Amino acid sequence: MENRMEELVRILNEHAYFYYVMDDPRIADAEYDRLFDELLKLEQESGIVLPDSPTIRVGGAPLESFRKHTHIAPLYSLDKVQSIEALREWKERIDRLLGEKAEFSLEYKFDGLTINLTYDNGILVQAATRGDGITGEEILAQARTIRSIPSSIPYKGRLEVQGEGIMWLKTLDEYNKTAKEPLKNARNAAAGALRNLDPKETAKRKLDAFFYNVGYIEGRSFRDHEEMINFLRENHFKTGECELLFSDFDLLCDEIGKIEKIRDSIGYLIDGIVIKVNDFRQREALGYTARFPRWAVAYKFFAEEMTTTLIDVIWEVGRTGKLTPTAILEPVELAGATVSRATLNNIEDIERKSVRMNGRVFIRRSNDVIPEILGLVPGEEDKEKIIPPEFCPACGAKLERVGPNLFCPNTLSCAPQLINKMVHFCSRDAMNIEGLSQKTIELVFDKLGVKDISDIYSLTFEDLIGLEGFGAKKASNLITAIEASKTPSLESFIFALGINNVGKQTARDLAKHFGSFEAVRNAALEELTAIRDIGEVVAECIVDFFASEQVREVIEKLFDYGVTPGVYRAGSRESTFSGKNVVVTGTLKNYSRNDAKALLEKAGATVQSSVGKSTDMLIAGEKAGSKLEKAIALGTLVITDAEFEEMIADFKA
Repeated sequence: MENRMEELVRILNEHAYFYYVMDDPRIADAEYDRLFDELLKLEQESGIVLPDSPTIRVGGAPLESFRKHTHIAPLYSLDKVQSIEALREWKERIDRLLGEKAEFSLEYKFDGLTINLTYDNGILVQAATRGDGITGEEILAQARTIRSIPSSIPYKGRLEVQGEGIMWLKTLDEYNKTAKEPLKNARNAAAGALRNLDPKETAKRKLDAFFYNVGYIEGRSFRDHEEMINFLRENHFKTGECELLFSDFDLLCDEIGKIEKIRDSIGYLIDGIVIKVNDFRQREALGYTARFPRWAVAYKFFAEEMTTTLIDVIWEVGRTGKLTPTAILEPVELAGATVSRATLNNIEDIERKSVRMNGRVFIRRSNDVIPEILGLVPGEEDKEKIIPPEFCPACGAKLERVGPNLFCPNTLSCAPQLINKMVHFCSRDAMNIEGLSQKTIELVFDKLGVKDISDIYSLTFEDLIGLEGFGAKKASNLITAIEASKTPSLESFIFALGINNVGKQTARDLAKHFGSFEAVRNAALEELTAIRDIGEVVAECIVDFFASEQVREVIEKLFDYGVTPGVYRAGSRESTFSGKNVVVTGTLKNYSRNDAKALLEKAGATVQSSVGKSTDMLIAGEKAGSKLEKAIALGTLVITDAEFEEMIADFKA
């Protein structure tokens, strides 16, 4: 029986590949259905379901929640350009950095949801969303419903493959004919389906997927992008219909213009073109910034424009007290979505664009995401001018104008300011208190009298259990998350405080420079401006923030509740890594790549993404590849996994 099941799985998966990936069916639908029914019957009789069985694709029982998944290799974002001129400037930077000519690949930028698949021994074992690039959400049950995703592949090594889950426009039209709630656009339809806790609902949307990158592979490497794409095809992955190579950049730019003209006839949504350096040796030489690979860029298509009527303007108060005007529009279809709101940045923006109440305006979706008002339609100038408010719409305090913006000075009791400060404080890059969403914070603010960030730590299980929507498990989980947040890293704590003009990078720079929170909050203006990338304006914001009596009281309350920010260990004189440029490659026994990087930075090292003449050390884990070869060729010091374990021991705490 089991041999027959294995045979049926092999046959059905092979025919699914020809049908869904190659668009070349080899048997009639009725024959496929007969084989499928035979397999299903054998599974029911034996109680055995093979891991790559096509019966899994119909969707299982609903999940209770999404679980976190850490990617083997990080998923980077792409830098963006919106003009051929900017694209040529990017290419010129590539030429300067390489000192030689490069060949470029061109492919569609799909507009759906990024999927990261993991295969082990040829079997699909995990699927996840991109998330923050390091950690995503597990969506294996949902991904299995996409019939173009292979359940098993010929390659047997451990593998991570990235692609995009999409919904064909014709599939969206068919779905909407019978749907109780029609879907607005194919992008949201795909993203919503893959993030639906019920895989059966995902299956109903009949998604497809295209794959374009191998993020991690065990046991082999690629010479160039073309070889990698061929590897994907050989392993039954559906790749993009547009995979082109150009050594002549003028021809590449011409091709972009052609694609932009036909984008509406492709059959699914694309919002641009991705251009990559083809040669992997050159990619390694170019490396990465903190967010993007230097060797790739996304050319974003120009936003689509429409006209509609501006009905009203609402003023929303942020955590800094700044009021942001939002235009309420007569709903209009734009770039596949219904738009009823658009950004108006500040008073100066309103004045510059001369927009009017009940006047018709030009709008576009900037980068196909954020609706933006471009200006007033000619002939509408006689409509009513927009009068900015004199008093805060939330607390009634008299507003102050600073430059182009209005501010509410009532930082002590203006509810939106306090709530938004708490939302920021609890966010993932700050104190990372999972479960304290904006909705929950509004609830505890309203019902439990939580008025500032320190009050979060006064919450008890008994407080929460009485709130709407809180059962014992949810209350217990939140209390656990709050308790776990009491020992943040120094940079996370600085960022969490919400100092004006202090983002994640500045918080990191402050932590690295001063080492302790006490040193940061006692820093003089001259000490702050001495730090690279911190100018006088930012330095004054930091000094003024810590000079506030209210801030000092809140911080002391946080410390009384047991919040203890860490100390940034920038390395000691005894550290072998202090002041060194270090590259990590291969698989380390006890550390992920990110954990190793964090420890090295604590030890005073600068972690590089690729080996070069400036690299002092290479830490080589299992299956180290071309980076190890290059380090040996350059005479770079190579440190084994075991040696690294011993050398970094003092920096684990």
